[in-house]
Amino acid sequence: MIVLGVESSCDETAVALVENGRKIISNVVSSQEKLHAQYFGVVPELASRAHLENINYVFEKALRGAGFGVEPGELKKVGAISVTAGPGLMGSLLLGWTFARTAAYIYGKPLVPVNHLEGHIFSAMLENMELKPPFLALVVSGGHTELALVYGYGRYKVLGRTRDDAAGEAFDKVAKLLGLTYPGGPVIEKLAREGNPTGVNFTRPYMWENWDFSFSGIKTAAVYFVRDREKAILKNNNLKKDICASFQSAVVDTLVDKTLSAAKKFRMGKVVVCGGVAANGFLRENFIKKGGDLGIEVFIPSRGLCTDNAAMIASVGYYKLKMGKNSIAGLDNRYPNPNLEIKNW
Repeated sequence: MIVLGVESSCDETAVALVENGRKIISNVVSSQEKLHAQYFGVVPELASRAHLENINYVFEKALRGAGFGVEPGELKKVGAISVTAGPGLMGSLLLGWTFARTAAYIYGKPLVPVNHLEGHIFSAMLENMELKPPFLALVVSGGHTELALVYGYGRYKVLGRTRDDAAGEAFDKVAKLLGLTYPGGPVIEKLAREGNPTGVNFTRPYMWENWDFSFSGIKTAAVYFVRDREKAILKNNNLKKDICASFQSAVVDTLVDKTLSAAKKFRMGKVVVCGGVAANGFLRENFIKKGGDLGIEVFIPSRGLCTDNAAMIASVGYYKLKMGKNSIAGLDNRYPNPNLEIKNW
C-alpha cells in the first residue's frame, strides 16, 4: 500500500509517498531556513505563512515525482493520507493538518494522525530493511531530546527527555553567542573540526540517577566563558574554534554515553539515533565507534532523513493502518496538538 505523508510541524513543508512503510517513491521538502536565518530562530507566524505559500507546490511536485497527477482519479493506488498531528508549532501544524484533511476528503482516503517524534524513530527503517523493533531510540533535534524503548510498532516506553534545552536548541544558542549563523549546529560542527575538543573544560551533565538530559548547564557555562573572554575571542579565531569543539564534544559525550548505557541496562542490541542533530558528523562517528566497541548496532538515517521530512510520516501511517489502528474523522478535535507525547497505539 502507498501512503501519502504530510509534514509541517516547524519550518519544513514536506510531502512524500512511501510504499509499504519502507520504499520511498517521492520525497519533497521545502525548507524555510533562509527565511528565519535573519531572526536566528523560527518565527512561528512567518513559518505558517510560508507553509501556506508552499504546500500546493510541494504536494503537486511530490505527486508528479511519483508519476501521479493531481486529479482525484490519479490517486487510486494511494491507500491513505497521514499527517503530522504534533508536537510542533500550532500554526504550522494547523496548516498541514487542514491541507491533509481536505485532501483526504477530496480523494476519498483515510486520514491517519502521526506523532512527529514517532516519525523520526521510523525514519531509520526507511533505509534499513533489516531494522525492526525491539530497539532503543534517541530522538535528538532542535526542539526535542528523548530516549525511548521501542518494543514493537506502536509500543513504547519513554525513559527520559530533556529537562530544559533540547540539544539542538543549545547548539543554536551557543552559535548565536559566538556571533555565528543560523542554524547553529552545522556551523559549530564546521569550526569544531579545526578546534581542540579539550580546549575548554565543559562539564558533562550525565545525571545518572535517571535517563533525563539537561543542556542548560553547558549553555550557561559557555555564556560565562565567552563573556569573560569576549575581547580575546574577537582577536583569536582559534579560541572560537576551541569553544565550538569543546562544546560539541561535551554535548555528544552526554548523548552517546547515556544512550549506550541505557542500551546495556535494558539489553538492547540495536540503537536508533534520529532527528536533526543526528546529522552531526561528530555525533555519528562517536555513536558508531562506541556502539561497535560495546557490540551494539547503531542505526542512523542519512542526513536528508534526519531533518524533518514527510517520508517518515508516511511510514508511521502505513504501520498504524497495518496494525489495525483506525483512521480518524477529519474533524477530530484532539488534533493537531502542539504538545503531543509519544504514546502506545
